[in-house]
Amino acid sequence: MQEASAQPAHVHAPPEGFLRKNVFSLDHKVIGKQYYALGLLAVCMGMGLSWLMRFHLVWPTTRIPGLELLSKVGAPGGIITPEYYLSLLTMHGTLMVFFVLTNAPFAAFGNYFLPIQIGAEDMAFPRFNMMSFWTTFVAFLVLVLAFVIPDGPPISGWTSYAPLSAVGQDAGPGMGWGMNLWGISIAIFCIGSLLGALNFIATTLDLRAKGMTLMRMPICTWAWFITSCIALLAFAVLLPACILLILDRTAGTSFFIPSGLVVSDRLQPHSGGSPLLWQHLFWFFGHPEVYIAILPSMGIVSHILINSMRKPLLSARVIIYSMMSIGFLSWMVWGHHMFVSGMNPFSSLLFSFPTLTITIPATIMTMIWLGSLYGANIRITSASLFALGFISMFVSGGVSGFFLAQPSIDIVLHATYFVVGHFHMVMGVASIFGVFAGTYFWYGKMTGRMMNEKLGQLHFWLTFIGTYCIFMPFHYLGLVGNIRRYSAFVNDFTGPLMPLHKFITIAALCTGAAQFIFIFNLIYSHFKGKPASENPWEGTTLEWSIPSPPPWNNFGDKHPIVYHDPYQYGVKGSKGDYIMQDSPEPSAG
Repeated sequence: MQEASAQPAHVHAPPEGFLRKNVFSLDHKVIGKQYYALGLLAVCMGMGLSWLMRFHLVWPTTRIPGLELLSKVGAPGGIITPEYYLSLLTMHGTLMVFFVLTNAPFAAFGNYFLPIQIGAEDMAFPRFNMMSFWTTFVAFLVLVLAFVIPDGPPISGWTSYAPLSAVGQDAGPGMGWGMNLWGISIAIFCIGSLLGALNFIATTLDLRAKGMTLMRMPICTWAWFITSCIALLAFAVLLPACILLILDRTAGTSFFIPSGLVVSDRLQPHSGGSPLLWQHLFWFFGHPEVYIAILPSMGIVSHILINSMRKPLLSARVIIYSMMSIGFLSWMVWGHHMFVSGMNPFSSLLFSFPTLTITIPATIMTMIWLGSLYGANIRITSASLFALGFISMFVSGGVSGFFLAQPSIDIVLHATYFVVGHFHMVMGVASIFGVFAGTYFWYGKMTGRMMNEKLGQLHFWLTFIGTYCIFMPFHYLGLVGNIRRYSAFVNDFTGPLMPLHKFITIAALCTGAAQFIFIFNLIYSHFKGKPASENPWEGTTLEWSIPSPPPWNNFGDKHPIVYHDPYQYGVKGSKGDYIMQDSPEPSAG
């Protein structure tokens, strides 16, 4: 399909009333902002939980004032128990992976800008779009409810490995209704994500403007489209897995519980299940989820770098083909998360090869980014700095993945801080750097006011230096055998590592505090920021051809016609150094 069919005049009526305009809105732009706000709330909660964990690791007997109000059992007298530490770890991981890394770069920016960048008035199914957000919001509320019930949050970790996650209260504190809420929350989240993915795919294929062929779509639009294809398959696997887990816990089934299992001196009344089945189902979703988090940021960073360099990438098509390759290969590597599960060595070898192969398209993309920067007179802005920081974090975190792709090495490092450092840098920090870059770049278009550049660049340098101080030492801790998920390090072996843990904790507290600069900038600029023009960054794609912020139907009563590829920069003889996609002005090529 090269060109879309003709669009209807209006996909829905103009919004009327406060609720339809701002709460239960059908406008993809409002829904994108809602996803962003939810991601911001979730990341603040996740960051707060990480602070509590880091503080406890370094000062395990120190009272944290007020924490006992959150959980009298888990933190009596404000001191975190080992079990409550695992509860905080579970909630931190779940919030960050599902409600931050999936919501912000994909659902938030994708909802807001994908229809505009292809010349559409809205998403293909506006009501499904509204349902997808509110379903996700309900999932968030169900998860957070685990904090306030007497049972408390589960201690299963964000991966919730069976059989302990399946046997109920016998598995420990939080494994009763807390674990039930976790399973229900993720199942609901999957439904919302499936609705969103279907909407993204239908919109991209059916609502493109005249002249907007697939290869004329911006790179970030391609990234959102590829991500939606991955999400459609990935969440379709996790949803039934969560349902089966809930059935094991509440209906007496035995999908993940083997026979003869004794937990807390009690023989479990189940038989015939396989704990490995949960691992296969979870990681068949879980590794594509890594790319659901990182691919949108790759697209956003590519889009921003081209604009900042004022010249095209060495090959935008190769970037697109590389993202397609990553999306395809992501389904073949889930087993490398299971090297320590007793897997047949031959199977481990089969999973090791595609794990190494998937680094090839990622390396090609990195080489194109770096090669394109050579000789470029890049505009240094907050957005371009975070885009460059993304490349740095992605490479630094990705290199350690080569070690974990080798079964013999992974078996040694799997349960250590080495893995924590790897996935935090390549999946967590890199993806969030893409979110920061997109925020500084598109904030003016979304709100009509620009963010403060001095505060933005201060925020970048504090965050960039701070994240390296936090996560690079994790690799060293892993190499010397520091086990992850332990709530305290008190024996002779881990004692000498405590000075490094203190350094990491202080760095984490300082880096987290630096994020308040961003939040202040976000709020202050909304009211006092410099008014944004229609095209403040002199961009070429369609979002820069409409007012800031856009009207409810994006392009008014006009339907744009696309004449050019998305990145016509450095064009000699044009009015500026660029040509807009919808400009009939001929390009030099």
